[in-house]
Amino acid sequence: MINWTRVAELRDEIGPEDFSEVAELFLMEVEDTLSRLILAESDPKAMQELMHFLKGSALNLGFSKLSDTCSAAEMEASEGKITLDIPQLKSLYSQSRRLFETEYAQRFAA
Repeated sequence: MINWTRVAELRDEIGPEDFSEVAELFLMEVEDTLSRLILAESDPKAMQELMHFLKGSALNLGFSKLSDTCSAAEMEASEGKITLDIPQLKSLYSQSRRLFETEYAQRFAA
């Protein structure tokens, strides 16, 4: 669900001191985007753009399963189809975030 190698790479790139702030900004942007999905439910182009953003954000922060799900939904939307289960996607994000927040402290304890 979480690509911890990617998390470690990002943490090394940013620096341990600034990582928490950057991660929190990513999470806030993802949540904002998730809140806008319902508006794109009948607009494949808008859904494709939102899924592209979510895919990149999730991938950047190591949320691999979420990124994979968004990638599939982005591809479908590019073909004019929207079959995305928005509540399920939000649940996957919540599960990923909980796991990230719980394990991050354990994996990167000072």
